[in-house]
Amino acid sequence: MTYEETLHYLYTSIPVFQNAGPSAYKPGLGTSIALDDYLGNPHKAYKTIHVAGTNGKGSVSHLLAAILRQSGYKVGLYTSPHLIDFRERIRVNGQKISQEYVIDFVERHRSFFEPLHPSFFELTSSMAFDYFRTEEVDYAVIEVGLGGRLDSTNIITPILSVITNISLDHTQFLGDTVEKIAFEKAGIIKKDVPALIGEADHHSVAQVFLDAADKAGTQVLFAQDKEYLKESYLTETGKWHLDSTEYGQLSGQLGGVVQFRNATTVLGAIDLLKASGVNIPVEAIREGFEHVVELTGLMGRWQVLQESPKVVCDTGHNVGGWQYLNIQLEEEITQHKQLYMIVGMVNDKDINGVLELMPKEAFYFFTQASVQRAMPAKDFAALAIRHGLSGVVCNSVPEAVEKALARAGQNDTIFIGGSTFVVADALPLFIKG
Repeated sequence: MTYEETLHYLYTSIPVFQNAGPSAYKPGLGTSIALDDYLGNPHKAYKTIHVAGTNGKGSVSHLLAAILRQSGYKVGLYTSPHLIDFRERIRVNGQKISQEYVIDFVERHRSFFEPLHPSFFELTSSMAFDYFRTEEVDYAVIEVGLGGRLDSTNIITPILSVITNISLDHTQFLGDTVEKIAFEKAGIIKKDVPALIGEADHHSVAQVFLDAADKAGTQVLFAQDKEYLKESYLTETGKWHLDSTEYGQLSGQLGGVVQFRNATTVLGAIDLLKASGVNIPVEAIREGFEHVVELTGLMGRWQVLQESPKVVCDTGHNVGGWQYLNIQLEEEITQHKQLYMIVGMVNDKDINGVLELMPKEAFYFFTQASVQRAMPAKDFAALAIRHGLSGVVCNSVPEAVEKALARAGQNDTIFIGGSTFVVADALPLFIKG
């Protein structure tokens, strides 16, 4: 098979949550364990760091991978979903897995995995673990796909478990309260493995993590309880100035109001990694924060795609993420003449909760991503109007981008988001190759 044929096989033969949603969700570790045993338990060949959480886990995973790489280690990074190319999910020292490896993995092992009927995520997790062993990585940063306790990645025993934060998302799978969701995320906490919690804004959520750590027989650290940053603010260049207590001045490349919280989580994780014997020089921390995009290929986090008019995208897709995006967008309104919003969402999110947070002063291009889960643009627009938003309906992201660019002036801002998949459809229009 060619690479394109292999991807077509994966997307059509195996349930893909990215496209299908709930019908592709397959909780439980049985299939993942069977695949892992068949492959010879590849994840045991290197040390791992496990990252869960409602928001921020992608940014935190990429930052940790960048810092470890700059510390002189060979680092695997497994994240999801991808934005442009499937191979973004599996990287070593920032380089995507080769097309040849993807083809070979599927051809060599399909006779075993087809009778198991694995989910797309179960199979790609196994592929990642196998690839990292082949590449002889020192460390692999593994991002949880959904939840934690029953996630396919939860077969690993890491040297550190990180949970960024908790808010309501994927409630049909994880529970309808923050405490129930915290319980699922806490499932990655394991015996004798230190755990870091980035944020626990509710006492009841913090207690869930304390109980889980006590039951597992390990320690838990709450990053928000320690002063890792003396001062932090966004500079005119869109980067974060971070005055850290222990490492001095840091420059955070990732824009967006939420990133100072992610920075605190990362600094807490570094503390625990160093305590476990991982050598992480100060200069590696500085370089990791300042060059995370180049070092890891991270996209879609308040990413500026062009200037004049300014076009920015962000993958924030739930209420927890939009509480910060709304602050950022209000700042854009004060700095620019007009804000245009290209937005769409998938139909299994708290759409009304997010729409309530979107700025009412903006002009909207209501659209839909090219995935099965996308809410039809006209239905999304009808909901948005009830929340006081106004604009036009566009049946695809490229159409919305074309119309927004035609309408916007040189001093205006165009925001693209609402869904990871809206961003995924937009990126190829601005990033060639």
